[in-house]
Amino acid sequence: MQLLIDGELVDGARAIDLVNPADGQVFAVAPCADAAQVERAVAAGQRAFADWRALGFAERGARIAALADALEGRAADFAACLTQEQGKPLAEARGEIEGAVAALRYHAGLRLEPVVLKDSATERVVEQRHPLGVVAAIVPWNYPLLLLALKLAPALIAGNVVIAKPAPTTPLTTLMLGALAADIFPAGVVQMLGDAGDVGAMLTAHPGIAHVSFTGSTATGRRVMAAAANTVKRFTLELGGNDPAILLDDADVAAVAPILFDGAMGNAGQVCLGVKRIYAPRALVPALGAALVACAQRAVVGDGRAAGTTIGPVQNAAQYARLVDLLAEVRAQGRVLHGGAAIEGSGYYIAPTIVTDLPDAARLVQEEQFGPIIPLLAYDEEEELVRRVNDGPYGLGASVWTADAARGQAMAARIDSGLVWVNRLFDLPFDVPIGGAKQSGIGRHQGLAGVEEFTQIRIVNAALG
Repeated sequence: MQLLIDGELVDGARAIDLVNPADGQVFAVAPCADAAQVERAVAAGQRAFADWRALGFAERGARIAALADALEGRAADFAACLTQEQGKPLAEARGEIEGAVAALRYHAGLRLEPVVLKDSATERVVEQRHPLGVVAAIVPWNYPLLLLALKLAPALIAGNVVIAKPAPTTPLTTLMLGALAADIFPAGVVQMLGDAGDVGAMLTAHPGIAHVSFTGSTATGRRVMAAAANTVKRFTLELGGNDPAILLDDADVAAVAPILFDGAMGNAGQVCLGVKRIYAPRALVPALGAALVACAQRAVVGDGRAAGTTIGPVQNAAQYARLVDLLAEVRAQGRVLHGGAAIEGSGYYIAPTIVTDLPDAARLVQEEQFGPIIPLLAYDEEEELVRRVNDGPYGLGASVWTADAARGQAMAARIDSGLVWVNRLFDLPFDVPIGGAKQSGIGRHQGLAGVEEFTQIRIVNAALG
């Protein structure tokens, strides 16, 4: 495995061990860039920018579509690698690869046209958009390939060049994509840098980087903002979420429970827009708790490569240790309906956990757990519910469940969140932009609005005659 810098596949200046979360054992060594290689990549991107932006939308889109074709042709290899480095079941890994291919193809067909704001015999005012330059795409470990595609494709179609930096624990699929990109894009247009933990800071502070697109924790997002301030560079942030699922008193518990369970436990609970806390009318809590427990009892926790596995391991040792600590607090403060502990043996496995009777001040209610642990919280009145749901720094996603869609939409309008689903979950069409509220992010992703994030507005204001 090699880095992609200035059109060449090169060895890293250093290397780190990669651990398979399914067994806790080192399975590969990944190359990482040093400061000199970061400088070389930024310089290469700056050289490549003018020619890339001059190609126009059609040619840029053709290259992005070619990358989608190449990835689709290697889908099985990428899925196997993704499961090994990330831990998710192979079926989920295949789904992520398919999503990345679809994201590349969708964005390859987008165009940003000038918008005429005023047009008369005496004046013409036009809004134009032009690319920014070298974009740093910083990707987390939960969806390393899909989230990369959702940064790479819109930045490229807008005319920017991209330096991608994966998380230190999941670099391999990114570097594999770099090997494909080396044969498709001109030198310096797409570059992939492995990271030992310091490359992200180098990129965000670098004066040659024009825009940082970051997905990760809110704490790290604050550091990205601070680093970007030195050069007033643009940035897009998709940060933490503590997404509530809200059942109204007419919800069908039997129908909703499996959806919420999958929404909370998919990818071992490591989903930015996943269900993080469930609110139900007090009278529905016993039935909903029993239904969620039944789902947990049917789940199969294990190595993502094994047939039948539905929940894989947590991705890394640090997150596993945090969840083990959180479970100790959960057992002390609440009533565990199912799970409540790590699973003995090698690997980073957490039993799917359902807990109720927690106080609102509990960490599991206040923080993003990012693991297969879900609190079930009772409420008595809707006014109280809205206050509790909105009481916190996050506002990424939410969902409302009811037999009355109009009632659900009315409730959704009261939730402080960038995205609220009503009677659905994880519906994320590429042509619909999304973005977080409060401390869950800044900027938009997907659709034309997502492409516009990677551009600068230019107003051409002309007097005529």
